[in-house]
Amino acid sequence: MLPSVVKFALGFGGSYGRGVMTCRTGENFTGPWGAPSIIALEGGSFGLQLGGQATDFVLLLMTPRSADAVLSSKVKLGADASAAAGPKGRDAAAATDVTLRAEILSYSRSRGLFAGISLEGSTLRPDKNGNKELYDKDVTPKDIVLKGAVPAPPSAQALLSTLNSKTPKAKAAD
Repeated sequence: MLPSVVKFALGFGGSYGRGVMTCRTGENFTGPWGAPSIIALEGGSFGLQLGGQATDFVLLLMTPRSADAVLSSKVKLGADASAAAGPKGRDAAAATDVTLRAEILSYSRSRGLFAGISLEGSTLRPDKNGNKELYDKDVTPKDIVLKGAVPAPPSAQALLSTLNSKTPKAKAAD
């Protein structure tokens, strides 16, 4: 979940946003939602483009391999050709990393005005400094999300409560 990723361009452009990543706990990801890890989205672009927008993203990592890829290193989200106008812009997309391993489905809602075509090199990466601030110690993103190394902080309780009550539970494969 990346709220208010900001994008601005006048020929050259850039985007930046921070958010959280959480997974269901348990061996088959069928337990309650676990402690979140801080993630960052960063990107630069060049092309015939003009404007600014803020976009809220929800990214769904569809396999354990995709979660591992995002928690381990930078994952390139791909090229962008966008046009968003007004507070009701919505889009759904699929993206992968360079090795076609990080199956990511995205849902977004945009506000602002942005037009043009840009070749964007956005990356999604773990924010180790953000995790250190949140948990008051060095802990890896993989240990937070996949191994349950730390309990969720009080500031995450509303998010986790909502996710636990509103999202369907996956059933383990037989």
